Amino acid sequence: MASGQQWVLVEMVQAFYEAPAYHLILEGILILWIIRLLFSKTYRLHETYKLTEKEKEDLIEEWQPEPLVPPVSKDHPSINYDVVTGPPSHKIVINGKECINFASFNFLGLLDNDRVKQKALASLRKYGVGTCGPRGFYGTFDVHLELESRLAKFMKTEEAIIYSYGFATIASAIPAYSKRGDIIFVDEAACFAIQKGLQASRSFIKYFKHNDMEDLERLLREQEQEDQKNPRKARVTRKFIVVEGLYINTADVCPLPDLVKLKYKYKVRIFLEESMSFGVLGEHGRGVTEHFGVNVSFFFFLLNM
Repeated sequence: MASGQQWVLVEMVQAFYEAPAYHLILEGILILWIIRLLFSKTYRLHETYKLTEKEKEDLIEEWQPEPLVPPVSKDHPSINYDVVTGPPSHKIVINGKECINFASFNFLGLLDNDRVKQKALASLRKYGVGTCGPRGFYGTFDVHLELESRLAKFMKTEEAIIYSYGFATIASAIPAYSKRGDIIFVDEAACFAIQKGLQASRSFIKYFKHNDMEDLERLLREQEQEDQKNPRKARVTRKFIVVEGLYINTADVCPLPDLVKLKYKYKVRIFLEESMSFGVLGEHGRGVTEHFGVNVSFFFFLLNM
């Protein structure tokens, strides 16, 4: 052991003598620089200078604060409001001028319906007014249960549930059923509420071309091939198709009969978002299911805002 250590030491000394001079000089400079860094102070305290009272007053007088917002002219659009007078029906009065209203979901003109107005006034007299919120905060009223019962009967479904806010319906229903690791096939023209639901679900999302059933089947076929490679994982992975009955972004009706065929062929569940088609399509306004004569029991979840 001792002879081995001596031999290593001899090799080190020999390498030192054989090394080029510039190499030794560079290493020496680096060693000195490291030693200097280790023993030098990391910072220096700056000398403080105390201002006199007169100097403080002069500085305060010279200081001109910058405006919080840039100067705005009086004719700027942000401070000149478009004032709406009257109800937001199909025609609307803005700044005294009658216009056609393209910024409303009042497609059926229910705001102008005398029967709806009378029912609304009767409800106000009975229940009063107050802050809005979910039933978990403010309680379930008898009218909630009555409306759910009548909706389920009208749509010919087992049950119905109403939400306080239409946007939250599909946005919360998707993550309630589809979790991390599940797969969702969704139309690329899906509305913003569906997009937020997809984000909340943390599922694996696959988009197919708008209303293109061939593209959807291509994705389903590819997924079927992947499932055959790992059947154990496939058994615990849920698969969903998310579509709208009447697309809010394109005003197109989804090809529902073709979707039902793909549902049974590839064993997937369907989320059918019918916010726009409910009350618009179908002989009695039941939506796209009635429009195509498709049984509502074919769908995993039927959603109406």
